[in-house]
Amino acid sequence: MEKTHIDRRVEQMKAEGVVFRTGVMIGAAKDPLGKGSKVTNLAKETITPEQLQKDFDAVLLTGGAEQSRDLPVPGRDLDGIHFAMEFLPQQNRVNAGDKVKGQLRADGKHVIVIGGGDTGSDCVGTSNRHGAVSVTQFELMPQPPEEENRPMTWPYWPVKLRTSSSHEEGCEREFAISTKEFIGEKGKVTGLKTVRVEWKDGKMQEVAGSEQVLKADLVLLAMGFISPVATVLDAFGVEKDARGNAKASVDFIGGYVTNVPKVFAAGDIRRGQSLVVWAIREGRQAARSVDEFLMGFSDLPR
Repeated sequence: MEKTHIDRRVEQMKAEGVVFRTGVMIGAAKDPLGKGSKVTNLAKETITPEQLQKDFDAVLLTGGAEQSRDLPVPGRDLDGIHFAMEFLPQQNRVNAGDKVKGQLRADGKHVIVIGGGDTGSDCVGTSNRHGAVSVTQFELMPQPPEEENRPMTWPYWPVKLRTSSSHEEGCEREFAISTKEFIGEKGKVTGLKTVRVEWKDGKMQEVAGSEQVLKADLVLLAMGFISPVATVLDAFGVEKDARGNAKASVDFIGGYVTNVPKVFAAGDIRRGQSLVVWAIREGRQAARSVDEFLMGFSDLPR
């Protein structure tokens, strides 16, 4: 989506009375995403949850599920291995005209992207446009069929091979492959030790004799997101469910309320990694719940 569409909507919301405060970190968390990650944290100001609760009559947490899924195999601490959300936001900032010191770039590198989803596809396209020597994308699952199962009906998702415009720009796609180890020299990643896998009775098994080593100067982890940033929820004292999400129901009465007075939660921060349509639905329903909490009733649709 062109950023002009987002800019236009932001201006519309400002005109309607919304006040946007960017560059603000909630809580006093240092390294909020863990492991020394450089995932975008451009905060210039920190506000405590206590201050927010003092200044406002209700707080709605909609921070998303930002904690990237990691790959804890031998060699993970080598330089040159990064989360996709370290790599991609930097390029967005450059595209917007910002100067990014020490930007992660793929120029002249052999790039391996681990993860076959949309985020991985974005990594493929960005690496190509940087001028990577080669780009390879790993997917743990077998290669899907080129034609979907037509008798399949909604709400089941048709399984088919999906090729994005980024793939068309140039990419070697490897399916049913797993990374066993990162290999490096002098603290820098130089390759990956991999193995082919197959699925039997719903369980993944390694294919004997299929180990190989692939060259890599830059590895981008794009395997999805597992939960919200725990330090934000912990700062508020919000109770979490078994998956680390903010615990709150979607009941018609008292929906989206957390265990902390005046604090609500909605979207991926409550349900885990999901789709934007769910974020829209939960945002509308949470708005009604907050309105009812503040006013005693609500005319907003649910």
